[in-house]
Amino acid sequence: MTTRLPPGDSRSAPGSEDAGSSPSAAAAVPVIHARGLAKSYPEGPAVRGIDLTVPAGQTFGFLGPNGAGKTTTIAMLCTLTAPSAGRARVAGHDVTTDAHQVRRHIGLVFQDTTLDQGLTAWENLRFHARLHGVPASTAQTRARELLDLAGLSHRRDSLVGTFSGGMKRRLEIVRGLMHRPRVLFLDEPTIGLDPQTRAQIWDHLHRLRRQEGITLFLTTHYLDEAEHCDRIAIIDDGQIIAEDTPAALKTVIGADRVELRTNDDRAATAQLRDRFGLDAVADGDSLWLRVEDGAAFVPRMCSALTVTIRSVTVTRPSLDDVFFHYTGRTIRETDQPEAGR
Repeated sequence: MTTRLPPGDSRSAPGSEDAGSSPSAAAAVPVIHARGLAKSYPEGPAVRGIDLTVPAGQTFGFLGPNGAGKTTTIAMLCTLTAPSAGRARVAGHDVTTDAHQVRRHIGLVFQDTTLDQGLTAWENLRFHARLHGVPASTAQTRARELLDLAGLSHRRDSLVGTFSGGMKRRLEIVRGLMHRPRVLFLDEPTIGLDPQTRAQIWDHLHRLRRQEGITLFLTTHYLDEAEHCDRIAIIDDGQIIAEDTPAALKTVIGADRVELRTNDDRAATAQLRDRFGLDAVADGDSLWLRVEDGAAFVPRMCSALTVTIRSVTVTRPSLDDVFFHYTGRTIRETDQPEAGR
């Protein structure tokens, strides 16, 4: 059976619209389409023949531990490194044979900042526009729009080196939109930021997608971050092991997790097995088990056990549970240096 890739994109320039095209027709063609995409280095494979289809307008998350192949995949889709095998099209253009056109239609936010610290916010945006061939008059209007969208209009003439980490990240994100790309790639967009700033960045990304109508493709190893995505592909050791919406992925787990601390874990384990037919798992100084309805089960458990229960926590299935289900490890246990991946 032959897999057919989408036809080439007929738009003449980034940000321009073909008068004969319709939004519904554009949305029908995947903005990212890959089959058998792979990358190997002398030390071994980094990405092992993955398939991806991302419709226009989605926020698509690539979730996995460090070293799983996330950054390498983005590098191939953004034409920064050539695939060792397989094919991919981004915005209708082949990443290998039509790399120049791919670059015209994408924005990229790297994991580490690439802003010029010695320039102002305004100068950074205008310089980026010149690199992409955006006319000066258009660039000036666009820069004002994006600084306003990023909440940085009041700092347009300040040197970027004086900005906080969150301000730099917001500026870097809107810089990637100066030439009106169809896809914005973000590699670990909130890494190194505190939880409050991470939440602000996500508010910013949601606002951008609403107002710009853009497709977001991001990598992350933060589980809470992946919950913001329309769809997620979970990658481990260079392979996609699951892909769906966050809610659908968690239905694989189904049951709630009940964690308890007692004064006698051995006795508690025996009583849970005898009275409920459940096998508790020891985890440090606590026990945990899976039940269909944690809220209803806990009162029955507390009445039935004769040991002293010091604390009980009920949690709904998480994406870390999904990762554990498929790999036998948590994402935190699996994290390792990227090592070119």
